[in-house]
Amino acid sequence: MRHLILVAVLLAGAGIPVQVASNNRLEKAVHSAPLSVAISFVIGSLAMVILTASGLLGHPKLAGAWSAPWCACIGGLLSAAIVILSIIALPQSGAAAVIAATVFGQLLAAAILDHFGWLGVPQVRINVWRIVGIVLLLGGTLLMQRK
Repeated sequence: MRHLILVAVLLAGAGIPVQVASNNRLEKAVHSAPLSVAISFVIGSLAMVILTASGLLGHPKLAGAWSAPWCACIGGLLSAAIVILSIIALPQSGAAAVIAATVFGQLLAAAILDHFGWLGVPQVRINVWRIVGIVLLLGGTLLMQRK
């Protein structure tokens, strides 16, 4: 089951460059990066409401949201920032470079979260192999910037 979930995450990750490109196309149509992000988020939000109402992934308790710490609620703002910055960067850098930089930023932040166990993630100390992985991904990110 664990491998199936990782394959699903891989496939979802493969959709990110498509998302970046489609958001860029929407921005060109509406002449506004923030409006294109808002439209995308409304569509995504409607899909999540339908998925939640279906009960397919469990039965949520909305009241629990009020007891969550403030840091648990910043995901939407971070998502908006990621999407709008990718829309702005795509025309200058290309989809592959934008995604490479995004993945590098994700890996670096994830390694820091893991190391310190921040935001409730299981603590996994940084080691030489993780540092090598980060450096290799940085190299790949820099290579993707070349045209």
